Amino acid sequence: MSIASVVGSHIPHLRRFARALTGSQTGGDAYVQQLLEALIEDPSLLAKAKDPRVSLYKTFLQILSSVAASGWQTAPKPWATGFDRNVAAMTPRTRQAFLLRHVEGFTLPETAEILGATVDETQALLEKAGEEIARQVATDALIIEDEPLIVMDLTQILEELGHRVVAVARTRDEARRAMAKQRPGLVLADIQLADGSSGLDAVNDLLQSFEVPVIFITAYPKKLLTGEKPEPTFLITKPYQPETLRVTISQALFFDQRSRRAA
Repeated sequence: MSIASVVGSHIPHLRRFARALTGSQTGGDAYVQQLLEALIEDPSLLAKAKDPRVSLYKTFLQILSSVAASGWQTAPKPWATGFDRNVAAMTPRTRQAFLLRHVEGFTLPETAEILGATVDETQALLEKAGEEIARQVATDALIIEDEPLIVMDLTQILEELGHRVVAVARTRDEARRAMAKQRPGLVLADIQLADGSSGLDAVNDLLQSFEVPVIFITAYPKKLLTGEKPEPTFLITKPYQPETLRVTISQALFFDQRSRRAA
């Protein structure tokens, strides 16, 4: 079986992980490219893997660690934009554990295997990650969603995390009007809206005016994870787990320096 057939379906998700881990799409993609080159040179890295996806992420982190050990000045510049504000708050190991467990969806034992740690050590890293992320500032949020029950659930989760929902939009036009009144520090968006308009188009309207972290919450993830640029870093599939949404919100704000709520 070829390397392409083994890893092909995982690459879009690995690219998402790399971007979130490094804070830069360019930097993350550079590390993914190094991984693919390593696999082409030595297919045995995955040939006997019991779980190719676990081995793929484990090999990726080994490559990232080897570059870090030799000095970041020889690597792509992954610490970009909002990451600079927050990098001191979370150590590399806690960041890796957080992303693997809560964003990529690995089980606790799988996360431990990828990190080369025990389950207890990994659990401790995850608890530390939660403490570090909890220090992040609150922000104003815009919800672009047409299902009332989901809006209620999203609002409750945001408020429990200390954020404030400043507007809810059911259509692209409503989103435009909301953005004209106030700039949010976070956007939660569905793709298919009430009048047939697109949440993706609504977000693109917003991003033409200013940058803001966006979390897409959709039943159609394949429409976004295409392997082509641009892609969203933060994507949750419906039906979602509330805990996954909570940590993804924290992650999105963690990597963005514009999330601070105006006094």
